Amino acid sequence: MNNYFTKQEKIRFKHVDYAGIVFYPRFLEMLNDLVEDWFEEALDRPFSKIHETNGIPTVDLKVQFKKAARIGEILTKKLWVIKLGGSSVHCGFRFEDEQGNTCLEGEVTLVNVAIAADRHNIKSEPFSEEIKSKIANYTL
Repeated sequence: MNNYFTKQEKIRFKHVDYAGIVFYPRFLEMLNDLVEDWFEEALDRPFSKIHETNGIPTVDLKVQFKKAARIGEILTKKLWVIKLGGSSVHCGFRFEDEQGNTCLEGEVTLVNVAIAADRHNIKSEPFSEEIKSKIANYTL
């Protein structure tokens, strides 16, 4: 195992601005899609189930835009674990074009939270041992 969770994404018209390059908020949406896919496909925790009682908010995000991505290109999005805590996971990510050039890279910290039944209060909650074990598979 290469320890990366990897997905590909085609840059579509909906992603680009007037100049034909990815509008920066769309990159963040693509990152969120990558995290959501990781939780569903690799960790067996789809957001549709998580959000019944819990959440996985982003609490820290560092992003560097390295190279423009253009409509029609295919990006390879990679995610890996830098550090796993009791209720948090610090991940690295990188989006590469078809030639392997980095378009976007950075780090994101996610926290597992319990959401009160009234949806007004949230607090961090430790990951289960089963989920921690699955997350640990993506540590470089």
